[in-house]
Amino acid sequence: MPDPGETLLRLEDDGLVLRQGGEHRTTRRWQAAMARAATRLYGQGDPGNDLRVPIAVALVELYPEAPAEELAGCVEALLPIELAELDPRARLASVQGP
Repeated sequence: MPDPGETLLRLEDDGLVLRQGGEHRTTRRWQAAMARAATRLYGQGDPGNDLRVPIAVALVELYPEAPAEELAGCVEALLPIELAELDPRARLASVQGP
């Protein structure tokens, strides 16, 4: 499995994530790829129960020649970032503390 730190650096270099306020955030480029993936999956009847599915679809669109192991590493790196983007309350709670 690729090194998670190297994977995040690649995603930053490719303009998919950026560091902001000490944490990773998704970029508009990534958000557009996710929107296209979600729309495609919805049209195919995907129930939307697993966030890894649209992440993987978006990654395959952006990296069509990447090996499966590399894509899996990217999914693993992007999942917690995307979860935080989808639930800003979780990010706010982690900043404010208990």
